Amino acid sequence: MTAPTTGYAPHPYLGGRTAVLRALAAWRTGRPGAPRVIVLTGSPGSGRSHLLTGFLMLCDPEFRGRLPLADLDPSTVPPELPAPAVPSAAGLTATQLGWLIADHYGLKADRLEEVYAALGALGRTETVVVPDVDRAGPVRTTGEPARVAREVLGPLAATPNVRLLADVPREFTTELSGELPPGTVQIIDLDDPQWADPRGLVLQAYALLRPESGAPEPPFASDAATRRTLAETIGRRAGTSPLTVQLAVQSLLTSPGSVAPYDESLLPSSVGQALDLHAGRLGADPQTLRQLLAPLALAEGDGLPVALWIRLVNALAGKDMSGPLADSGALAGPFVESLRPDGDGSTRTLLRLLHPAIGDEMRAGLPNVRAAQTQIAMALLEAVPDQDWSKADPYVRDHIAGHTLEAGLLPQLLTDPGLFVHSDPVPLRAAVEAVPAEELGAPARTYLRTAPLLTRTQVPAMLRAALLETAFVEDGLPEYADAIHGRLGLDLPWRTLWSLPVPGISAVSAGNLPGAEGQSVPVAVLVVPAGTPGAKPLGESAGATDAAVLVHRLARSDDSGETGPDLDPGQVLRPSQAERAAAPLDLSRGADYVRVWDRASQKVVAELLSDVPFTAVDLSLDGILVVATERGAKALRIHPAAAGTTRRAA
Repeated sequence: MTAPTTGYAPHPYLGGRTAVLRALAAWRTGRPGAPRVIVLTGSPGSGRSHLLTGFLMLCDPEFRGRLPLADLDPSTVPPELPAPAVPSAAGLTATQLGWLIADHYGLKADRLEEVYAALGALGRTETVVVPDVDRAGPVRTTGEPARVAREVLGPLAATPNVRLLADVPREFTTELSGELPPGTVQIIDLDDPQWADPRGLVLQAYALLRPESGAPEPPFASDAATRRTLAETIGRRAGTSPLTVQLAVQSLLTSPGSVAPYDESLLPSSVGQALDLHAGRLGADPQTLRQLLAPLALAEGDGLPVALWIRLVNALAGKDMSGPLADSGALAGPFVESLRPDGDGSTRTLLRLLHPAIGDEMRAGLPNVRAAQTQIAMALLEAVPDQDWSKADPYVRDHIAGHTLEAGLLPQLLTDPGLFVHSDPVPLRAAVEAVPAEELGAPARTYLRTAPLLTRTQVPAMLRAALLETAFVEDGLPEYADAIHGRLGLDLPWRTLWSLPVPGISAVSAGNLPGAEGQSVPVAVLVVPAGTPGAKPLGESAGATDAAVLVHRLARSDDSGETGPDLDPGQVLRPSQAERAAAPLDLSRGADYVRVWDRASQKVVAELLSDVPFTAVDLSLDGILVVATERGAKALRIHPAAAGTTRRAA
C-alpha cells in the first residue's frame, strides 16, 4: 500500500506513488543499503512510463525548479544532482541503443562489446535510466526488447560503476537480476501490493472527472461528492491499472448517459472490459468496436493514415464498414489518439491506439494474427499506385515489411528493387534481418549486405538506388542493377560497368593501351598479389616480387570489361598531370567515400560510399571511376549531367 502522505502534497504529475518514489530517491542518492540497479516492471497499463517520467522530473535540475519541492514528502525527493543519462529504447535496436550510450559519454570503441568496458573504465559513478524497453525496435515483432534486455541492460547492470534504472516488461526481470550479487538489484513490480497505489488511482479518477480538466459537466462530473464516490468505485474496480482508470473515465465522459453508474459491474476491471462496456454503453456490438481498432493494433510505426485505416478496417472485417466508420468517433474515441507526423511537411493525420496495452488486448482476441496480417499486407499492396513504390503512401512503403514479416510473406516481397530503394532502410533492414537466412533470395542478401551502409548514412532515395545498383553488380546480379536504371525511372549518377572479385588489390590506375588503327583501348591496371589468375608479375621475373599486375578493359561498346593475357601492362600509357588537370572531372577521397567533382562548377556530381575502406581509387580522363576494396575492384561510368549535388552524411 502507499505510505501515508499526511501533511505532504502528492507529486503534481503522479498524484501518488509515494512508496516507489521513496525507493527511487534512495537509489538516486546512493544511500547505504540502496540497490545499485532497479528494475521497474508491471503489467501493460500499470503506469511504468508515467511513473518514470514523474521521477525524472525530480532528477532534472531545470525541471525540478518548477515543482513544489518544499510541499512534497522529503523522502521522495532526491538531492539536486546532475541529470542522469536517459537513453530511451523506443524505436531503437539494441545496437543503436548501445551506440547512443557511447555517444552520450564520448566513449571510444570499435565494437559494441567494448562500449561497456569503456564505460566501466571511466573511473566515476554514472547514472543511467533506460525507459521504454517494451517499445524497442523499429519493427514490433522482431524481438528487439529481449535483445535490449540481454545485450544492453545486462552489461550495464554488470558494470560496477553504473547505477541503472530500467523500465522493462516482467518477462525480462529474472534474466537481469539472476547473475548479479545479492542486494545489487531491486525489482519494483507495480502490480505487487507493496508498490500498488490504490489511493493514487482514486485521485487520478477524481482529477480526470473534474470539469477543470476539460471534462463535460454531467451531474457526476460537476458535483464534488458524486465525483468522489464515482472515483472511489472506478479506482477500486481498476485494481492496479491507471490505464483502466483512464479508459473508464473517458468512456463515461463520451457516452450519452448522464447518470453515474453506481453498479460496479458497469465499470471495467481490465482493458478488455473497458472496450466491451463502452460499446454496450453506446448500444453497439463490442465486436464492431474491435473491428475498428484491429488495424491500429496491428499497425507499425507512429500510426496509420486515416485513409489507410478505413481501407484496412474493411479488409479485416471482410465487408463494407462504412456505417460503423461514419459513427466511429464516439465508439472508438476513448481508445484512439490522432497526431500529425513531425517534420515531413505533411498535413495528413495519423491514428494510433492510446496505449500499447490496448493493442495487446486486441491482438490476443484475434483468431489468427498471421491471417490478419496477410489481409493487411494484400490491402497495402493494392494501395500502391501502379505498383510504383515512389508513389506509395509513406506508411505503405516504410512498414509493409513489418506486416509481411508477421504474415510470413516477406521473402516473396524481397525481389523488388523499387521497395529496396524507396523504403526507409531502418525498419526494412530490421524486418529482413528477422527472416531466416536460408529463406532469403540473392537480391535480399545483397540488400542485407548493403543495409548497414544505408542506415548509417541515411542517404536519400536517389543515392540509395545508386549504392544498391553497384552492390547488385558486385554480387553478380546485373539484371537488378538494370531494373534500377530502367524500370524505376531514376537518373543515377553512375552506371557500374563491371566488378572483379579479386582480393588484395593494393593500387589501381586508369590508362590506355595502343590499339589497332591507332585506336587506344581504355584499361584499368590493378596491382594484385602474385599468383592471381591472369595477372603478370612485376619485375623481370616471377620471383622478383610478391605483387603482380592485372589489366582489365575499362569498357567496350557494350560496357562490359574483360581481362586476359593479351592485355600487356608494359604497354599501358598513363595520363600526364597536365591531362588530368584539364579533365572535366576530379576526385577526392576518404577512408570510406569517394567524391567526384565537376571542375568548372566545383559541385559534387557523384559520391560513392562503402561499408569497407577503399584501398585504391583512380578516375579516367573520360570519367570512369575505378575503385578497389578488400573485396575487389569495380568501374563506374560517372554521369555528371544527371547527378544532382550530393553531400556525404555526417
